[in-house]
Amino acid sequence: MDDSGTLTAPTATALRPLLGQTILVVEDSRYACDAIRLMCLHSGARIRRADCLKSARRHLQIYRPSVIIVDMGLPDGSGADLIAELTVAMPRIGVIMGLSGDDEARGLAMRAGADGFLAKPLTSLAYFQTSILELLPEDRRPGGLNTVRDDVIRPDPLAYQDDMVHIADVLSNSTDHRTLDYAAQFLRGVARDAQDPVLAEAAQQLAKSRAHGAPVTAQAARVAGLVQNRLQRQEAI
Repeated sequence: MDDSGTLTAPTATALRPLLGQTILVVEDSRYACDAIRLMCLHSGARIRRADCLKSARRHLQIYRPSVIIVDMGLPDGSGADLIAELTVAMPRIGVIMGLSGDDEARGLAMRAGADGFLAKPLTSLAYFQTSILELLPEDRRPGGLNTVRDDVIRPDPLAYQDDMVHIADVLSNSTDHRTLDYAAQFLRGVARDAQDPVLAEAAQQLAKSRAHGAPVTAQAARVAGLVQNRLQRQEAI
């Protein structure tokens, strides 16, 4: 099923500049995904979500969105692999974008064939809308790029709590090196986005120790303890 709707898409407007677009977000963080959901809501775009590469590929067997936004660090692999696949697929999705809070990931996404890149944290509606609009065909834009709204988007704090539940479950099932690398990367990003500097710094230290081959038992235990602490509060930071 083609969700791009190029022949029957409603006309975009200044208030809803992405009206008629269907955006598939491949993102494992519910907090980050909620920010994009709100931005799509304010922009008029429809949104679909996949939380891993496997789910995204299954989705793409059935639907073809007009825009796909792929997080570069996913639980079952790199978003660059999916971007590279989509770049050569026919018919090609109109706009393929990478997504990450890691500055180095921009180059990785572009080398894989992405048309553009979104940097986390996503808080500016104007940045989100402009980044997509400038990649769309001119006839799909509402009279140019000067129609965007400069609003600040704040995700639901409960989405951060959902992310803590997710990573606590990941850590409870395994503490091998691959799991710790994923947990450190995931928590470093989502904690920074949610302005939780204590957890973000702990995750960063765990990532550094893993990168240098240093012992990580104490740091992994601290990260797990901080996650449990946030779960026990029964509310997000």
